[in-house]
Amino acid sequence: MRRRSLLFAAVPAGLVTLAGCGDGKSDSSKASASPSGSASSVPPPKIVEGPLPAITAGQKFGEKPTVAKGSGEPSKDLAVKTVIAGGGRTVAENDFVQAHYLGQIWNSAKVFDNSYDRKSALVLQLAEGGVIDGWRYALTGKKTGSRVLMAVPPTWGYGASGNAQAGIKGTDTLVFVVDLVDAFNSKSSARGKEVPQTDAALPKVGTNTDGNAPSVDIPKSAAPGKLVSAYVLEGDGAALKADQTILCQFRGVVWDGGKTFEQTYGSGRLSQFSLQQMQQVVKGLSQGLTGKKVGSRVLVVVPPDLAYGDTPPSGDVIKKGSTLVFSVDILAAM
Repeated sequence: MRRRSLLFAAVPAGLVTLAGCGDGKSDSSKASASPSGSASSVPPPKIVEGPLPAITAGQKFGEKPTVAKGSGEPSKDLAVKTVIAGGGRTVAENDFVQAHYLGQIWNSAKVFDNSYDRKSALVLQLAEGGVIDGWRYALTGKKTGSRVLMAVPPTWGYGASGNAQAGIKGTDTLVFVVDLVDAFNSKSSARGKEVPQTDAALPKVGTNTDGNAPSVDIPKSAAPGKLVSAYVLEGDGAALKADQTILCQFRGVVWDGGKTFEQTYGSGRLSQFSLQQMQQVVKGLSQGLTGKKVGSRVLVVVPPDLAYGDTPPSGDVIKKGSTLVFSVDILAAM
């Protein structure tokens, strides 16, 4: 029987989105309408320059903007304007983007959602069916570091059904300001500062940043009896909190024999998982990543009592009492 993926939210690039709404925390008192769902598959829109309402305050990249009410009737086409041109990587369809955004309704200027107040950028994939089509078409080809203003008609937004929870009707044109913070694909790697690996009793992990799987060399010595978590490449991002969800590349091997049991490298996919949910799968991996900085490559050695113990997955290289070794590139978090 084929076991479930260890990192259970592994996402095939181009097929499934990273579902995301805000920062992943539940708050039933607030309506939220992050753009992580498309009404239907529709033909590509014609992209026009306007009309678009003005940004009247918060005009710098990364600042929460204030946007004027739409004037007159919005275009039936997708209106897009690059307000600030970034100089980073060009975003392609099916890439994962990390972005701050504000969304409001054209006719009323009612803000229905924004990530700035949560101080947590959204992470999602620009893939059909995983994000509203307006975002998919408007952001493809833009560069990270850019601020994009768009007006999205219902056809490329939430469709005729709208989004009742957020107060969006099926006839509403939506206005978004999107700050493209970063972008990732299946070739992405951590790019932190190399940290010396001086303990000969621990596995040595490769430091390549070319998107290929890093080597994981297991020493001849016995596996440690306690959890080990150490930087291989130390990034400069925020430290992970125990309630966050991460986007990552990873490689997992067993200590005995050094055989790889699962990895994202070379598979055309990235992995997204909640550190809280990972507590129910491989507790040691969740514990080992908590507190580590975004942008890092981390070695995590998980002893059996914090992994599968005496109940390993069926038909796998992981056996009873296996110590697991992970190399994890923390690309983004929300």
